[in-house]
Amino acid sequence: MKEGAFKKYFTLLTLYLAQSIPMSFFSTIVPVIMRQENYSLESIGMLQLIKLPWIFKFLWAPLVDMKGETLAHYKKWILVSEIFYAIIIISVGFLNLQTDFVTIIILMVIAFIASGTQDIATDAYAILSLKYSERSYGNSMQSAGSFLGTLVGSGVLLIAYHYLGWRGLLVGLAAFVTIALIPVMVYKPKIGEHQQAKRRIKKVKLTDSFTFFARKGVWKRVIMLFAIYSGIIGVLSMQKPFMVDLGYSVKQIGFVSGIFGTALASCFALLGGYIIKRIGRKPSLLIFASLSAIASLFFYIISKGTVELYHLYIGVALVWAAYGMSSVAVYTVSMDVVRPGREGTDFTVQIVITHLSSLIIAVMSGRVADAIGYNGLFGIEAIIACCVVAVVYFTYDSKALHCDTQE
Repeated sequence: MKEGAFKKYFTLLTLYLAQSIPMSFFSTIVPVIMRQENYSLESIGMLQLIKLPWIFKFLWAPLVDMKGETLAHYKKWILVSEIFYAIIIISVGFLNLQTDFVTIIILMVIAFIASGTQDIATDAYAILSLKYSERSYGNSMQSAGSFLGTLVGSGVLLIAYHYLGWRGLLVGLAAFVTIALIPVMVYKPKIGEHQQAKRRIKKVKLTDSFTFFARKGVWKRVIMLFAIYSGIIGVLSMQKPFMVDLGYSVKQIGFVSGIFGTALASCFALLGGYIIKRIGRKPSLLIFASLSAIASLFFYIISKGTVELYHLYIGVALVWAAYGMSSVAVYTVSMDVVRPGREGTDFTVQIVITHLSSLIIAVMSGRVADAIGYNGLFGIEAIIACCVVAVVYFTYDSKALHCDTQE
């Protein structure tokens, strides 16, 4: 790997780590701390509101793209939003969960708005700095960074909390977020010549988040994005409850699903980038979708009888491997169809579609499992996952939406 490419990938990895570790802490560890402080489940449920900015960030994505003719423009957005993110994190650290709960919730929402803005700018920065042939590896960094951030934010920081306390941990998080900006500050990539020549078609408008859907052939892409995770998200969502009902301890569940699964997803995200680079977009999408079908089918089979611990390790490995590689493929093909000058907007819109689909499937999976049991849910997911393979085959078209296929 060339030195310039390594610096590029490392910069992207640190940026995605910087946004994902605090996010994971706020959304997964804070509820644990709150429960230890005897907060009601209703109050803990309110904490989920902090995730809303990441669903609605497509609304202000065009603001980030406005006047985005250079990488320096997006770098400014990254630096400003991330520093603001760090300031909010420190501010939360000086508040008390018992007496300042509402204020903390408000600040967390603001922090997630800043984090979402940084994500929009980072995605646009990545699209412009990566060549077409580099996007698979670049998105491996994005996925691996997100999974590693989840691993650290939902596991390691819980241990650190017991030693550092609320204030010490949040000050440390803010310091990490700030330090993670150093690579993007010192690295100066250039926009590729073919991209630079097509930087602007017309002025960016706030409505561009919606005009994405007016493009010819876009609905095939929307269908694929909406379907791509649908055959595996239900299994992921019910994985931990399934283990709870099997009688496994919190410690065992935390290691198998939290540490082992997430770490494996990070490793397979890197492998996914290599596979995409070697065999191409569509074949990779089909292989990863097929692996999702195998994972769901495996859970269906083991849930029919006695489930041993090694069964769960195999199942978790299959599910997280499929999810890790699929995420890289989704990010990569989404980068290929962004409009010049609207990189942040178009990429964000596409990823939000997958978020919405995942949210719907996750909610429905709980109801289905309650109604017909885990075995029934896993069986339905296996059928859906098989259908997803067909959906990918018939809807993915590298020529649609005027994909950028220059090397």
